[in-house]
Amino acid sequence: VQDWRLLLPEGEVDPRAVVALLCASAAAVLALRWVAQRRIQEKMEQARRTRDLSLERMEKVVWRFKQQNPGIQAGHILSLPLVELAEKLKEGSLSPESVLYTYIDQALEVTREVNCVTDFMQGCEEQLREVRRQKERGLLYGVPISLKDHIGCKGHVSTGGLVQFLGRAEEEDSVIVQVLKRQGAIPFVKTNIPQSMINYDCSNLIFGQTVNPLNHQKSPGGSSGGEGALIAGGGSVLGFGSDVAGSIRLPSSFCGLCGLKPTGNRLSTLGLASPITGMKSVTGTVGPMARDVDSLALCMRALLCDDMFRLDPTVPPLPFNEEVYSSSAPLRIGYYDGDGYFQPSPSMRRAVQETKKLLQEAGHTLIPFTPPRIDYVVDELFTRGLFSDGAANLLDKFKGDIVDPTLKSQISCYRLPILVKKILALILKPVVSHLDVYPLRTLIAVGDAQTSTGWEGSHRWRRKTLYLDTSFLLSVSFGPRSSKVVPGS
Repeated sequence: VQDWRLLLPEGEVDPRAVVALLCASAAAVLALRWVAQRRIQEKMEQARRTRDLSLERMEKVVWRFKQQNPGIQAGHILSLPLVELAEKLKEGSLSPESVLYTYIDQALEVTREVNCVTDFMQGCEEQLREVRRQKERGLLYGVPISLKDHIGCKGHVSTGGLVQFLGRAEEEDSVIVQVLKRQGAIPFVKTNIPQSMINYDCSNLIFGQTVNPLNHQKSPGGSSGGEGALIAGGGSVLGFGSDVAGSIRLPSSFCGLCGLKPTGNRLSTLGLASPITGMKSVTGTVGPMARDVDSLALCMRALLCDDMFRLDPTVPPLPFNEEVYSSSAPLRIGYYDGDGYFQPSPSMRRAVQETKKLLQEAGHTLIPFTPPRIDYVVDELFTRGLFSDGAANLLDKFKGDIVDPTLKSQISCYRLPILVKKILALILKPVVSHLDVYPLRTLIAVGDAQTSTGWEGSHRWRRKTLYLDTSFLLSVSFGPRSSKVVPGS
C-alpha cells in the first residue's frame, strides 16, 4: 500500500498558502451558492411577470366587454346563488358572456386586495364560444369556475408553489377540467397555494401571501387558500380545491364558505400536480368550494356522470344519489365537540352544540361519538402514511428552491438524517404524545405504514359508526381563522 505521506508536497507547507487555498475554496462555494440563488430568484421573477401580464389581459378583456355592453347589471349577476345562476344561463335570461366577464372583473378587484389569482386562463374566451356550440346544455352551462393552482389545465403551469415546477406547461387538461368543460363550465383563473401545499396558510415565495378577504390580518387557510379568498370575496361562484388533511375544509371554515372533501377516488385526480407521490394509505381528493350546500350538490350532480367514469375508469361508476340527498326522513347523527387530540376553541365547541340543538329541533336523533384510538390514527396511520418515506419525496421537490419562512420548521425537521430522526423519535415520542407540536409529531413518523394496519384503523371507525347506525358525523372544525404566518409555524 502506498504511503499516504508520499502524496504530500516535499518540504514545509507554507501556512499562508493553506489559508489562501481555504479562502479561495470558501469564496468559490459562496459564489456558486450566490449563482444558484440568483437563478432561483430569476425564475420566480419571471413567474411573477407572467402572472402580472395575465392580470393585464384580464383588465383588457373586461374593458373591451364593458365598452361593447355598457348596460350589464353586474351587481345582480354577482348576487345570484349558483343554482339560480345556472338556471338563468340555461334558460337564456342571462348570457354566458355577461356572467363570465362580470366575474373576471370581480376576480380582478378581489385579487388586488388579497392576492389570490395567479393565472388568467385566456382560453376561457374560446371555451365560451365552444359552450355556445354545444348541442346539449350541461348542468354548469356558462358557469365561470376557478381552480386551485395544481389542477392541470392545458397550456398552463401547475406550480405547486415550487420553483422546480415552473416553466412546465401542462400538455392536456386534467380529467376534472375535461368533465367540467363538457358540462358547460368555463375555467377562467387559477388561485394561490402555500409552497408544496403541506400547510394550512397560503404563502409561497413565487406569488407571495394571500390574505383573508374578511380580515386582511388573518389567513384564508390552506392549502386551497386562494380559492377560499376568491370565493369569499365574490370573485368566483364555484371553485375547486383539493384535500388530504383539511385543504378544502380549513379554507372553507376560515372564509365562511361551504366545501366538500368527497370520499377518496369519488372524483378523478388524474392530471393534478403533487409534491408527494405514491401515497396509498392516505388519499387525496379534489372537491368543490362554494357559498352554499346546494351549489356543492349541483356540482357533484354534474361531475358524477358518464364522462367522469369513462375518462378515468378507476373512479367507481356511481352517479349522484338524488333519492338520498332529497330525502326528508329523520337521521341518526353522531357528534363530538372534541376528539382528544387537537384542542378546539370555545367558539368551535359552541358551534357544534348549537348545530346539535338545531338538528334535534328538526327531528333528528343525535348520538355522542368518541373517535376510537385517535392518537394512533393520527400519529401512526395518517402521519406515517403521509411521510412513509421519511419525507424523501417531498424534500426532493425542494431541491434548487428556497424554503418559505412559514415552512422552515417543518422542512428542517424532515431534513435531519434518518438515524438522527430515529433517535429523536425514541426520545421525544413519550414527551410530545400529548403536545400540539406538529413538526415534532411528523419527525416521529419515520417508518413505513403497514397497509394491513391502515385497514384495521379504518375498520374501527366503520364498525363504530355501523354499531351506532349513524348517517354521518358532526364534528368540530379547526378555527377560528388564524393570523397570517401562524398556521405555517
